[in-house]
Amino acid sequence: MSKAVGIYLHVPFCDGKCPYCDFYSRRGSGEDYDRFLAAAVRAIEVAPVSGEVSADTVYFGGGTPVLLGARRLNRLLSAVQKRFGAAQREITVEANPCAVGPEMLEELRAGGFTRISFGVQSLFDPTLRTLGRKHDAARALGAIREAARAGFAHISADLMLAVPGQTAEEIERSVDLLAAEPIDHLSAYLLKLEPGTAFAGRFDEPDEDFAAGCYLAMARRSEAHGFSQYEISNFARNPAARSLHNLRYWRCGEYLGIGPAAHSFWNGRRFYFPRDLRSFLDAPDAWRLTVGDGPGGDEEERVMLGLRLAEGIALDSLSDERRAAVERAARRLDGSGLLRREKGRIALTREGFLVSNAVIAALLG
Repeated sequence: MSKAVGIYLHVPFCDGKCPYCDFYSRRGSGEDYDRFLAAAVRAIEVAPVSGEVSADTVYFGGGTPVLLGARRLNRLLSAVQKRFGAAQREITVEANPCAVGPEMLEELRAGGFTRISFGVQSLFDPTLRTLGRKHDAARALGAIREAARAGFAHISADLMLAVPGQTAEEIERSVDLLAAEPIDHLSAYLLKLEPGTAFAGRFDEPDEDFAAGCYLAMARRSEAHGFSQYEISNFARNPAARSLHNLRYWRCGEYLGIGPAAHSFWNGRRFYFPRDLRSFLDAPDAWRLTVGDGPGGDEEERVMLGLRLAEGIALDSLSDERRAAVERAARRLDGSGLLRREKGRIALTREGFLVSNAVIAALLG
């Protein structure tokens, strides 16, 4: 029987650094893109797996993957399919709205991509300017419509919450506008000021009450439009619209990450590529560059990740000792409104998601 794995490809190129972004990225030229393509294909071909292994999800993230162009992206996908089989259930590419057009989207669909995730962030132009985005609201909506016409089965939009100067009403209006478009998935992330980013030197961390109000406004408005919350930051119109690749992370499924800064979890071990494009491009066998990050998939990690999901965790999936400890801790939180216990499961409520780190720490003792 074939073993399933997810494949993540980190494309480390952007045409500029957003002031809040801490992901590994840099500017590149056509020559850089070609060299990255060659290095990534080499890494795919010699991926450190043995036996019958097939990829059921493939995810192109970054950076801005679409800067490579449809030809290179389709070539990378073909290399994955040759190495890991061609029956992927979900093939996702991230995109900035201003970096795609109808022709590219049609080529990506023809190449096999099934899902596209747009970094919309807001549909208010002043907020987009604060975030350093190069698109405006009209271009974001135009890109979504072009992806639908190109035949993408699933279209997702990201929103940023608790941006300086933003209001809950603005967030609700962005959700209203997006819900009227042919999307079936929304992701929403609270602004976090990462050290070393431009925002870290310009703003203070968002006020907790302000951030909570933004989050709850987005969640309630999304639900009113038929988007069900299935994870702390993710909402889908129906179960088929959920991100299968990201669900793999939260359910401790195995995956291989390829590219500088990409992380992997394989055979109980976590490891990652250094944040160094040059070494990745120059290495005859890039996998020799990977750094061990310790074991993964133990019971504590499964609880931590599983509680990010609206479905929570099944108590009978835990050892007797862990189950008893979690149940004791959960009883102490009864009446707090932060979690619910029913049908042999424990899950966080929406209010619990807002303080998830503290609740999960309490449950794990």
